[in-house]
Amino acid sequence: MSKPQEAIPYNKAHIAGRELYYIAQAVARGELKGDGPFSHLCAELLEKKFGINKAFVVQSCTGALEMTALLLNIQRGDEVIMPSFTFTSTANAFVLQGAIPRFVDIDPQTLNISAATIAPSINNRTKAICVMHYAGVACDMDPILSLAAANKIPIVEDAAHAIMAKYKGRWLGTIGQLGTFSFHETKNFSCGEGGALLINDSQYVPRAEVIREKGTNRSQFFRGEVDKYTWCDIGGSFLPSEIISAFLYGQLEQADLLSAKRFAIWSWYYQALAKLEEKGLLRRPIIPEYSSHNAHLFYLILNSSKERDALLSYMQQRKIWAVFHYVPLHNSPMGQKFGYADGSLPISEDLSSRLLRLPLYMDIRSEDQVRVVSVLCEYFGVKVE
Repeated sequence: MSKPQEAIPYNKAHIAGRELYYIAQAVARGELKGDGPFSHLCAELLEKKFGINKAFVVQSCTGALEMTALLLNIQRGDEVIMPSFTFTSTANAFVLQGAIPRFVDIDPQTLNISAATIAPSINNRTKAICVMHYAGVACDMDPILSLAAANKIPIVEDAAHAIMAKYKGRWLGTIGQLGTFSFHETKNFSCGEGGALLINDSQYVPRAEVIREKGTNRSQFFRGEVDKYTWCDIGGSFLPSEIISAFLYGQLEQADLLSAKRFAIWSWYYQALAKLEEKGLLRRPIIPEYSSHNAHLFYLILNSSKERDALLSYMQQRKIWAVFHYVPLHNSPMGQKFGYADGSLPISEDLSSRLLRLPLYMDIRSEDQVRVVSVLCEYFGVKVE
């Protein structure tokens, strides 16, 4: 009797090397609160690696985005331009401060917003532009930067997908005034839940330090710059514990090695699926010349939403956990509360309904990738070579 096939998950956590050793070190020190030695090591590594003016390790990318809204003094009635095709945190961070999300459509090739989609939504209430680099593929930033500068609007980079990816040789997350990384379990480097706020404009550094520390000048106190610490500003509890930071440091110190391995997995999929694209059965990701992506995820665009749903079901019946992605935010119940209606952003609606993501994680076996592609070929009736 043959052994049943094991399921291939969409994602699986990975141990890069010394994570558990570092956690043991943190526990042995007896101080597990936030902003300890490993938190500082992570921040210093990010600053050095990416040439960031200042990096703050935080409890999530959501928290980092919420800090950007506070730093930019977003007020009730302000508008923030952003893609509809993104995770809810991109919008929530600003909506929590009373802002109105001004959702715009995406480029059909990159699935990112562009200067062309942003420009019509700029008005005197626009207080920020939040770009999101989908799948670690860069938005075309030069035209966006020019548009923002002409209108004196700061840019926030939601680089949750984009650590180790570049735009024309510049690291994503370091191009706008503020940037954010995610270290969620599904991301290229992970500590389960975690994030970082990247500050590329030094004017925001002092206040970010206070906001991150629950609105107090606690960090100044511990540096001996004030004789007591007190409540100075609005803020929140954005610090990760030392256990989280210790695990993250074990991942970040292996960044180059992990990135190379992930890119090899992505590239294998890309080559193996060329035949299905040539036959017009699906579309692989499109990577523009200006973008050096980070192999964050591998998606397919099917020819119709009906076919995407049928393929998704077919794969799951065979224990391959391919998944869809975002329902555009303007189509959501919250989006409707802001006055959006179906059909208002047609490219986002169309592509999101046809998109399917394949299993991609650090420990995926080559035989599992072969099985994924074999099932895809089987579905389309194409002989596996």
